[in-house]
Amino acid sequence: MWVWIVLLAVILLVVFGGIASYNRFVSQRNLVRDAWANIDTELRRRYDLIPNLVETVKGYASHEREVFENVTKARAMATAATGSPAEQAAAEGPLVAALRQLFAVAENYPDLKANQNFLALQSELSNTEDRLQTARRFYNSNVRDYNRRVRSFPSNVIARSFGFTEEQFFEVDEALRGEGGVPHVDFVGETPGVTFGGQSGASAGSAAEESPPPPPTPPS
Repeated sequence: MWVWIVLLAVILLVVFGGIASYNRFVSQRNLVRDAWANIDTELRRRYDLIPNLVETVKGYASHEREVFENVTKARAMATAATGSPAEQAAAEGPLVAALRQLFAVAENYPDLKANQNFLALQSELSNTEDRLQTARRFYNSNVRDYNRRVRSFPSNVIARSFGFTEEQFFEVDEALRGEGGVPHVDFVGETPGVTFGGQSGASAGSAAEESPPPPPTPPS
């Protein structure tokens, strides 16, 4: 009699444990998807701001046609990328590189750097970059926790049984970001400059070969 009671208790424990594990997988997967939606929102802010940024710089450096074309093409490719996080990250590479060139050009025009519209765009870029990096870290942290459970025993049994598979991280190519980290807008004195990998002002031209410019966001 006691054997059957113990056996029943074990079976119930396994069943309820499996249900709890399944529900946790669902919750974690939804959290990952919500975190990705936050990244996508910030990326869209960047894409929406780029046309205004290009037009502002073009007003002072209209002869830099190749740079403007590169930014426009890269933006179109990034906007059209609607696949996995890894595919989206790959599409961001050319855009970041093109924006890096655009800001290197802007550094050569003091009047442009004093333009109020350009200053406002720089501020938006800096704010968007901060939000994007926060969203990226939050997303990757949730993916890491979720993937660990997908691989670990005994939760991997539930994962295989119900089709829970590993999610992809959203990582920026370190070669594009540069050794100094993600570029940001550095406001020094009255004239802000774009910092590339820890360099700013006149150093931006050479540093433009090593790290990306700050991502844009749509003006409110």
